[in-house]
Amino acid sequence: MSASKREELVSKALDSFYQGGFHAIGMDRLAKETGVSKTAIYKHFRTKEDLILATLRLRDEQFRNWLQRRTEAITDDPRARLLAIFDALGEWFDEPGFRSCMFVKASSEYQQRDHPIHAVSAEHKSLLARYFEELTTKAGAPEPRELAYQLLLIKEGAIVMAHLHDPKEVTRKAKRLAEVTINAGFGE
Repeated sequence: MSASKREELVSKALDSFYQGGFHAIGMDRLAKETGVSKTAIYKHFRTKEDLILATLRLRDEQFRNWLQRRTEAITDDPRARLLAIFDALGEWFDEPGFRSCMFVKASSEYQQRDHPIHAVSAEHKSLLARYFEELTTKAGAPEPRELAYQLLLIKEGAIVMAHLHDPKEVTRKAKRLAEVTINAGFGE
């Protein structure tokens, strides 16, 4: 299997796992949904968990790149970008294929903190926290790390709530909470 075929497999597997879950999608179903035989899958991935790790790494790259590009496209103002995060999230919540956070799902299915799948999921959240801290630093927040973590908590809660309830209402409320949090973080 060429590198491009491998990438295509990982991309298709990502879609399958995102829609159906990790334990619920067996290798037979994965082969059927991706159009790649189990033999071919196992030529590149020793185990199903290795394939899951590859899909999580791809999703991490895709999501963080998208969120950063979208947030920066919404506004040039460093402080306004802190709220633009929630505008971008609202767009994601409105997508027909939105099924919550793949990393929350993964860490729920692989709950041991030392499990590689759980660790990759935690690393994704750490990388998002770093990006949020970059934004809060550029915005001039007195305590950028603290404000970044608070915004990350709001973001995570919004993702879960948007999966369970009306995404537009969740977006509106999350953005309002973020605005209050940002103002408090700047001592206003």
